Amino acid sequence: MIKLKRYQGNPILKPNPKNQWESKAVFNPGVGYKNNKVYLLYRAVGEYKDYITRIGLAVSQDGFHFKRVSSQPIFQPEADYEKWGCEDPKINFVGKEIYITYTALEQPTLNPKKFNQTALAKTTDFRNFQRMGVITPKYADTRNTVIFPEKINGQYAMLHRPSAWIGKKYKTILPSIWIAYSKNLLNWSDHQLLYQPRENWESIKIGAGPPPIRTSLGWLLIYHGVGPDMNPSLIRFDKEIQTRVYRAGAMLLDLNNPTKIIGRSKKPILEPEKDYEIKGDVPNVVFPTGGFVKDDQLFVYYGATDKRCCLATISLNKLIKELSH
Repeated sequence: MIKLKRYQGNPILKPNPKNQWESKAVFNPGVGYKNNKVYLLYRAVGEYKDYITRIGLAVSQDGFHFKRVSSQPIFQPEADYEKWGCEDPKINFVGKEIYITYTALEQPTLNPKKFNQTALAKTTDFRNFQRMGVITPKYADTRNTVIFPEKINGQYAMLHRPSAWIGKKYKTILPSIWIAYSKNLLNWSDHQLLYQPRENWESIKIGAGPPPIRTSLGWLLIYHGVGPDMNPSLIRFDKEIQTRVYRAGAMLLDLNNPTKIIGRSKKPILEPEKDYEIKGDVPNVVFPTGGFVKDDQLFVYYGATDKRCCLATISLNKLIKELSH
């Protein structure tokens, strides 16, 4: 399997000690490309006691070099359903509109009994947002929600990862990627199990990364998989975390029927190798969350160890051709 190529200038964004709200960690960025400018919404942490996350904004002209636009977060907890954090924003271009899906925490992050929900917001400039509320089932414990950029068979479609939907009733024993449909982006139904963990490197759980990208051969989905450490030659800092490694994979879905998988990566296309991907707040993590295509270049943005924002690239045509064979 071909691999993503890391940007030599990684990390592209680090914690900023000058601003308390983003002084500890900045990671898991959602990315949008509009009017020849790249917008990066990143998750930020300023303290570890309550671990309340906020969202900042950085922009770039080339996709490699980013500049923060404000010393203040551009999105932070306001509504009751998100009062303990707004996490992992995904930028979804749906038709001519821009929607942000993000994990909204109604309970403290450190509460072991908490459940995750996905909320939706709308924007035109990545600075002002219209909150539209929670869009996932309340007790499904859902993260990693993204929306397809166009309607499929007359309906909107989204992917999500409901961690509570496991067992015989749901036909999966591991947290998996599901697909759902809607007529208005707010009320979602017809939830279907799409893809379960299969390979050893993703044998604990999987979840969608950036929103699906339309290509000539199908919908390209970059996703994350969690599995055991399979490369003992890499440097590890704690024996306990050797059994849990976050990696990136890819799959190709049929354009007219995204429940049909055309191809998937049997091996990861990116895994922790560099020091900034191995050592951090959560060791051994590459977590893809944003992406866009310029010419034939696919830009994939990811969080590294829940601490930094990073970038890797690949030829779009080479990737989809390999997935389609």
